[in-house]
Amino acid sequence: MLKGDFNQNMGRVFVIYTGGCLLCALALGLLSLAGISDRTIGIAFILLTVAFYASMGLLGRSAPAADYYVAGHHVPALYNGMATAADWMSAASFLGLAGAIYAAGYDGLAFLLGWTGGYILVAVLLAPYLRKFGQFTVPDFLSARYGGKTARVTGTVILISASFTYVVAQLYGTGIIAARFLGLDFRAGVFAGLAAVLLCSLRGGMRALIWTQVAQYLVVIAAYLLPVVILSTKATGVPFPQIMYGQALRRIAALAAELGATPELFAPSGILDGVNFFGVALCLMLGTASLPHVLARFFATPSVREARISVAWSLLFIFVLYSAAPAYAAFAKLEILQRMADRTLTGDAAWLGQWSRIGLAAASGGGGPLNISQLHLDPDALVLATPEIAGLPFVVAAVVAAGALAAAMSSADGLLLSIGKAVSHDIYFRLLDPQADPRRRLMVGRLAMAAAAVLAAWMAGSRPAGIVTVVGWAFSLAASGLFPALVLGIWWKRATTLGALSGMIAGWSVCLAYILSAEAGWIQPILGVHTIAAGLYGIPVAFVATLLVSLVTPPPSPNMQDFIDSIRTPRGCVRPVGDAEEATTAGPAG
Repeated sequence: MLKGDFNQNMGRVFVIYTGGCLLCALALGLLSLAGISDRTIGIAFILLTVAFYASMGLLGRSAPAADYYVAGHHVPALYNGMATAADWMSAASFLGLAGAIYAAGYDGLAFLLGWTGGYILVAVLLAPYLRKFGQFTVPDFLSARYGGKTARVTGTVILISASFTYVVAQLYGTGIIAARFLGLDFRAGVFAGLAAVLLCSLRGGMRALIWTQVAQYLVVIAAYLLPVVILSTKATGVPFPQIMYGQALRRIAALAAELGATPELFAPSGILDGVNFFGVALCLMLGTASLPHVLARFFATPSVREARISVAWSLLFIFVLYSAAPAYAAFAKLEILQRMADRTLTGDAAWLGQWSRIGLAAASGGGGPLNISQLHLDPDALVLATPEIAGLPFVVAAVVAAGALAAAMSSADGLLLSIGKAVSHDIYFRLLDPQADPRRRLMVGRLAMAAAAVLAAWMAGSRPAGIVTVVGWAFSLAASGLFPALVLGIWWKRATTLGALSGMIAGWSVCLAYILSAEAGWIQPILGVHTIAAGLYGIPVAFVATLLVSLVTPPPSPNMQDFIDSIRTPRGCVRPVGDAEEATTAGPAG
């Protein structure tokens, strides 16, 4: 285990990790040129990626609870922002965002608007005040603000449900990667991804997770940008796809007219009509501001000021990938249409056979040239398949796969850590065994992580829906159950315990019931609202229930209102709340 202060070790880890990844990529690229098979290169990239992550987990393993849960509150804003961005760029962002824009056109931009807009809400409404509170978890805050065990348990159940659903999407992504590059069937690929995630997540805790994710950020960004920069240079002569994909769109329009395809990549597709476009953007935005694994990042900074700055860094780092996603979709579609126009895209292409094997592509034209109506490419496969479609060296596809695996595993690790914290800290330690020593608490948390991961892998193997759809469910659940209680708990002193509990339970229950009923076919979508935007029903119910019940119940005590004021004050200590659970343990602003 590395010794020394956080910044010193972070520099060492950053150099070792990124340098090692670059050397491995170079070595495997040379081996590819020397004639080593594509399958061997793909397997080597995947195994080396997992080995690096596992080694970081062992080097950064933590025993003290503060280190394991929040890295000792010592993570500087820059590093925390970079790690948060790596955590945030999950399988949905890496694999799903460009695919959604490719498939849905303009409508797919709802995902980009929601995911980025949510960070503004985090910065303005939540992150500084939760950091000022100074504890480990979101249920810690709910317990102190709303007076005890019932609020803690309710918040924990909602936290676990949203995090678990999000983990399913990440393991779905690792299944795609493992199935394609290890030659496994999809379900076996999911469980291979599960083994990799558990190998990397069970030992390290928040400190090791941040060490790994800071280095992962560059790997993820480099892997994502590499093929689209190559395609931009090939198509326009300029290696800046974010500013050149306007030319790609004009060429797409011309080729589409020639081939009888949709004339514009970004024309509204009708997949997300007006209400669903608004609903997806809103649910993702409020869900971003409610997801516990995102909010937990800001408990790890040294001070309130660092928490604010950390959000700004996160947005900047996320912008690099999100600004490239529309360009990725545009250049990928241009490449496909150009090959159709040249009649070089055929039904017997090797890449098409590989993706058809795992059910993410299909062609109906036999072995001859394909037209636009004969090719189906699942949006979840677009980012990984584009290098192969474009005829780039296989090592480029392997680098993209390594980046996608980094994105999926980074988010899965953070989500599983949130689940482990919820079970070991909020349930076991706070409610069942307050005398439990740190080692026993960590053991309980790791067992909970393992159990959640195995169940999530089983669900992901059944392919419940596409990646972005499953992620949308997680965001809707988090937004419906947690956002009103958190925001009103900080900004409305009149919010009461019964009001918050009513809102959390009602909003989360309505959202969950809508998702399950609509997906099972028990009901038709109400007013055409897609289950991705199920929060459109849960969020208003939660707000109304919280407001109405709070107004008809006695207001919080003066001590509680002083506590809320102290959280909203930039400097000074958090005032205790009498006998409310853990309120007196809230730390200083820092």
